[in-house]
This record gives sequence, C-alpha cells and structure tokens, in this order.
Amino acid sequence: MNDSRKATVKRQTGETDIELDVQLDGSGKADIQTPVPFLSHMLDLFTKHGQMDVRVQASGDVEVDDHHTTEDIGICLGQAVKEALGDKTGIRRYGTIHIPMDDALAQVVIDLGNRPHLEFRGDIGTAKVGTFDTELVHEFLWKFAVEARINLHVIVHYGRNTHHIIEAIFKALARALSEAVEIDPRVKGVPSTKGVL
Repeated sequence: MNDSRKATVKRQTGETDIELDVQLDGSGKADIQTPVPFLSHMLDLFTKHGQMDVRVQASGDVEVDDHHTTEDIGICLGQAVKEALGDKTGIRRYGTIHIPMDDALAQVVIDLGNRPHLEFRGDIGTAKVGTFDTELVHEFLWKFAVEARINLHVIVHYGRNTHHIIEAIFKALARALSEAVEIDPRVKGVPSTKGVL
C-alpha cells in the first residue's frame, strides 16, 4: 500500500464546516458523518466500491436546504483526490465502468488529464429521493470534477427507480476512479506525451 497517496482538506464558510480525508490506496473504510443522510449513503458506498479510505465530518445549513453541504463536500472531495494524486506518476489515468443497479444502468468514464469537464447525459428520475433534491447529484459531480481537475462523463442508459439510478452513478464513479488512479507498473513517468498531467 502506498501510504503517501492521501490528503486532508478543510473548508469552513458561513454555510458549511467540513473536514475530509482521502487515502487512495485504502481498503474501502468509510467514516461518513454528514447532515444529509442520502449523500452519506452515497459516499459510504462510493468509498466501499472505490477501495479508498474516506472520512467526512461535515455540518451545514441544512435548515435552508442540502445544497451548500452537498456542493462543498463535492469541492472538498475533488481537492483531496487532486492532492492525493500528487504528480500522477505511474497512474493508469483513464477509467471506465458500467454498473447495473436492479433496473438502472449507469456508465462513468474518467480521464485524470488535468482538463476539468463534466458531461452528464440521461434522466435521473424524480425530483426527490426522500428529502434529498436529486438535482444536487449534478451539482456534486460538477464541483468534484472541477476541483479534482478531471474529465468526467456520466451516462445514465436507463432506469425507473431514482434511488437505483443515483446509486449506480456513485458506484460507477467509484470504480472508474479506482481504475484511473491505480498505479500501472508499465507506466514510466506520467501517461502523457506532454510529460505532465
């Protein structure tokens, strides 16, 4: 295990207070404490299926709504992944996966090439899962992609149940990211003709 590929990010604003740790070469250990139960569930399974270790301690103005907390956790997770990757020596760089969740099928494709972009295609379903506004999934992914400086494509091929669709997205994100950050012994330096990522 590479103990050096880890990072801690703290973010404190008038709306949120977040401390987040990421260990890329982990075992799927999650310690997720947020005031947004559905997001906590998604982060827990993201950690497990990505085989990373993630700790999140977050509070926020959820009496307004879940927007600021969800957005800022996405920002912190992206910053932590970027910092933990360091100079990206030896990484695979790309990751792609299809994940089924009962009736839903989601695909995530990632390039850790330092060119941030989110492309989201497909229908996420209903406007809410419990008390969670499902439009916040896009908000989370957008902020994560920008702060991690990754090219992130999310495609929902189909699905009827909104919970299943979102769960498939987060599991696919985890598995694609795990593949992209993996060290490939065949890669010398960074996987780019530019010499830097």
